[in-house]
Amino acid sequence: MSIKVLLVDDETLARERLRCLLADCTEPAAITVGEAANAVQAVTFLQHHEADVVLLDIHMPGMDGLALVHTLRALPKPPVVVFVTAYAEHAVQAFELEALDYLTKPVRLERLQATLQKVERLTQVNKALEPDLTDNYLVIQERGRTERVPLEQVLYLKAELKYITVRTAARSFILEGALAELEARYASRFMRIHRNALVARRAVRALEKHHDPEEGEGWAVRLDGIDEVLVVSRRQLAAVRGLVRRL
Repeated sequence: MSIKVLLVDDETLARERLRCLLADCTEPAAITVGEAANAVQAVTFLQHHEADVVLLDIHMPGMDGLALVHTLRALPKPPVVVFVTAYAEHAVQAFELEALDYLTKPVRLERLQATLQKVERLTQVNKALEPDLTDNYLVIQERGRTERVPLEQVLYLKAELKYITVRTAARSFILEGALAELEARYASRFMRIHRNALVARRAVRALEKHHDPEEGEGWAVRLDGIDEVLVVSRRQLAAVRGLVRRL
């Protein structure tokens, strides 16, 4: 398959270099389906065309790349996001926004090819997921095997840099994908309690005071089947309280 790529960078030379590198990619091959010099152009393009991945600069006039990610999530079929920038200090924030990868300029061909391989694997996993949605399973590729994990066994989904931890009472799995996409697909089963975590509504047992080393005093939820507690953000606290009251 050829990966369809949208280039978003306000620098013409930067887009030209990426376009040339993409033309040299073979495993998988890539095709540049469009270019945009700013966020508005990118959104306009994606409203009328499809792309598998957006290679996105962070620092641009107007809406920057980090803010653009939130807009892209609202699209009917959001593309995978890969940040391409000279500023390595934004890497952590990029992965918190569930970017698939983070490339620093000048981009090397070998590094770009490895990123496209990640996009290809994620695309294949998403395609495998689609027929199983009505069967209430997550399809997880792990160590060369395909695992079908019933959603009714999943207690929480937690974004961990490039991956999502899928936790059941028995064990954890690693899933490639975007937390926001899973939230949209399974809104009736899971609720967001933090920017990086969804919990199964049926599994919530209690809301309790909690001290987190990073976030300080706050709240956490306790789930059936595991001893681990999960931090609740201030933004999501009211919704979690409402759920607990209905239990």
